[in-house]
Amino acid sequence: MARLAQTAGLTDIQQEILSTVRDFVDKEIIPVATELEHRDEYPQQIVDGLKELGLFGLMIPEEYGGLGESLLTYALCVEEIARGWMSVSGIINTHFIVAYMLKQHGTEEQKEYFLPRMAAGEVRGAFSMSEPALGSDVSAITSKAVKDGEEYVLNGQKMWLTNGGTSTLVAVLVKSDEGHPEGTAPHKSMTTFLVEKEPGFGEVRPGLTIPGKIDKMGYKGVDTTELIMDGLRIPANRVLGGVTGRGFYQMMDGVEVGRVNVAARGCGVAQRAFELGVSYAQQRHTFGKAIAQHQAIQFKLAEMATKVEAAHAMMVNAARKKDSGERNDLEAGMAKYLASEYCKEVVEDAFRIHGGYGFSKEYEIERLYREAPMLLIGEGTAEIQKMIIGRRLLEEYRFQG
Repeated sequence: MARLAQTAGLTDIQQEILSTVRDFVDKEIIPVATELEHRDEYPQQIVDGLKELGLFGLMIPEEYGGLGESLLTYALCVEEIARGWMSVSGIINTHFIVAYMLKQHGTEEQKEYFLPRMAAGEVRGAFSMSEPALGSDVSAITSKAVKDGEEYVLNGQKMWLTNGGTSTLVAVLVKSDEGHPEGTAPHKSMTTFLVEKEPGFGEVRPGLTIPGKIDKMGYKGVDTTELIMDGLRIPANRVLGGVTGRGFYQMMDGVEVGRVNVAARGCGVAQRAFELGVSYAQQRHTFGKAIAQHQAIQFKLAEMATKVEAAHAMMVNAARKKDSGERNDLEAGMAKYLASEYCKEVVEDAFRIHGGYGFSKEYEIERLYREAPMLLIGEGTAEIQKMIIGRRLLEEYRFQG
């Protein structure tokens, strides 16, 4: 039987890219992931390897120095990388959301200035939408930009910024009342600013502070931070697209890409959990035979494999829909919801198959068990996905009475 989660209809180039990434994951990520994760150490050597492979420019158009590949190719690469270590996929995800937003919504000057350096991995992207009291209510953003001559002055506190310390370019969503009178709908008075900064922690440019890493249950190695703006001055030519008031739509477009990415991460982690579970079940013996020969374990393996296949199929469908230029918020929401929920369930079943050893840090499944919950929250909770799905279904199936 072939490996689980195969994708039909790939080109020779796509297959070659995936084969290269899979080999890199098997040789360079899986052997060191658990050790680095336990130390909460940034995987610099792995990131350098991804840079050499050209993955930071995977979806950036060729005219800007990238490979010009599709979202599907990117999502399948993310699936492979997350199979090795989910944190590494997070490092490239935020970079690609910013690159995608620039490609889709940036001015030509912004594209020419940022995209070639992003493709080379010289500029590393992060995006910042959430705030400490915000949760899923994006309309409640309080961070604000005020026009001052040819600049804007930004003030406020942002939260849950992946790559906050290591990035050098952050797309930041804030409110901007300029040109948007009082009473304007909140989502029509938001603007995305392209904020350049130095890597590291503390004051990384005048008016901008990255306090330090947030200590997390899982998803370690990658730095998750706050971002504090106190009189941060940004030139007007760093408004994404050159026009204020479009930030909400730009961010939501990027988040759709991010949801496909989270779905791909869920698929990758679930696949690794299945691999660990099916391997251990054939090595561990009880009552005179391998536990894989017990019907109860076979039922678990059957359910796990089916969930891996189903999540992968929905993720691929969502990516292909976006690549076609069609609206894909329904498909992306479904894929993110199903893949993250199935990932949690598959990881837990693999954990159960390992028995007491699954609770030991010597076994890889322990790390996966702590990583899977992040996918239930990242890029919108299950409840948010259900709201998106429900509203879109009512649009498509409107009662004609």
